[in-house]
Amino acid sequence: MTQRAFPPGWDEARVRKVLEHYESQSEEQAVAEDEAAAESNADTVMTVPKPLVPAVRELIAKHQREAGGSGR
Repeated sequence: MTQRAFPPGWDEARVRKVLEHYESQSEEQAVAEDEAAAESNADTVMTVPKPLVPAVRELIAKHQREAGGSGR
């Protein structure tokens, strides 16, 4: 049997809940969710060179720790 490793705060139930959300969406709902996320002032989307991804993740984690939670 394979041991599953989840990120901190995640477990199999949470993963299943997220999968259920996305697998049950219609295409229109998925597009609307994507468009709403793109219009959000809380986050941004950008490309990051792969070698920099670990550093960016650490900066985000540090920001979240200092903010006392999700950082949002």
